[in-house]
Amino acid sequence: MLNKTFYSNGKLLFTAEYLVLDGAKALALPTIFGQDLVVKNIDINNLIWESFDEKNKLWFSCSIDLPNQTLLSSTENNIANALLRILNETQKLNPEFLKSSKGFHIKTKLSFPRNWGLGTSSTLINNIAQWAKVDPFKLQFKTFGGSAYDIACAKNNSPILYQLQDQKPIIEKVNFNPNFSDQLYFVYLNKKQNSREGIAKYREFTGNIFAIAEEISQITNAIINSKFISDFEKLIVEHEKIIATVIQQKPIQEKLFSDYFGQTKSLGAWGGDFILATGNEDTPNYFKEKGFETVITYQDMIL
Repeated sequence: MLNKTFYSNGKLLFTAEYLVLDGAKALALPTIFGQDLVVKNIDINNLIWESFDEKNKLWFSCSIDLPNQTLLSSTENNIANALLRILNETQKLNPEFLKSSKGFHIKTKLSFPRNWGLGTSSTLINNIAQWAKVDPFKLQFKTFGGSAYDIACAKNNSPILYQLQDQKPIIEKVNFNPNFSDQLYFVYLNKKQNSREGIAKYREFTGNIFAIAEEISQITNAIINSKFISDFEKLIVEHEKIIATVIQQKPIQEKLFSDYFGQTKSLGAWGGDFILATGNEDTPNYFKEKGFETVITYQDMIL
């Protein structure tokens, strides 16, 4: 039997971080980077799992006895148990999934470093959902939770507007390719951010979250329609101020880059992963001198 291959895009949350959980309209961008999953049938009734990074180095493997859903061996038990839980929830959505007298050899391969935070988990969930023919949003909500905007990015090949209405994802493809995209850069902050910790902090806010979510939705709309970099920069500064008030944290520019000649904006959970920077050909040098070696142009990051 031929191997089956599934692929999912990585993601960046351009606007509405945190507030997307409470109905704010978010601009989300699928990335050129992603993860694939290859399924091969084997004669023994086991699931042999191997995960490779962008350098083709094996970073995780395990073996599962399929009839009993038990772990036979693993290089990292925490990851193996999380995988078992995902497979278990997938079977609840499709009881026929993995019901076979034979087994499977699975290989996953990332095209980005795991610590970048571009969606190691969401691309996996979407790939498993494609393989099992189940709804990836339901699988995401049952396993990792969150807003599931990253699942929408995994499935779409262009920028999207993403909104949760009554906990249901509303997705609209948008044409976001600003004429100043050559002045936009993505900078990796050298640490992976735990979004669950960020969300816990966000949940401590006691103000009128829905009024603020509406404000952020309006900024998202204005960002999509901005024609000039100066207008765009004003909008991201305003966006940063609002989120800073909600999560009681200083904006990244104030914290680390107060002498920067452009504007910066956090993407997703604050304090790690990638930020957006407006700038010019001097931008990479500025950040590299500060110790941030990974600076990627808009064209090299976004689908």
